[in-house]
Amino acid sequence: MPPRRLPSSSSIVGQRLRQARERAGLPQDRLGVLAGLEESSSSARISRYESGVHEPPLSFTESLARVLGVPAAYFYCKDDRLAEIILHYANMSEPRRSELQAKAAELAQH
Repeated sequence: MPPRRLPSSSSIVGQRLRQARERAGLPQDRLGVLAGLEESSSSARISRYESGVHEPPLSFTESLARVLGVPAAYFYCKDDRLAEIILHYANMSEPRRSELQAKAAELAQH
């Protein structure tokens, strides 16, 4: 199996943003407004973020994460499998998170 190609750091935030927005079923303009942008510019700004033309500031990325129900770390994760693990982790109870951490530590030792 060939190695997994990782997106460049300049496009990963946009790629993850688009994935999360589409998963949430939100159009760009609605997402922008819910995250605090002016309605007149929200669609264009989100489009620029998704296309990688601009990268949102961390504080705005956190607003986007809140609206989309994902951890902000998800947006910066280059590895697709790890990004999915981050999403699963975010939806787990604290006891399940502890179990996952212990299991990951156990697997890492083998």
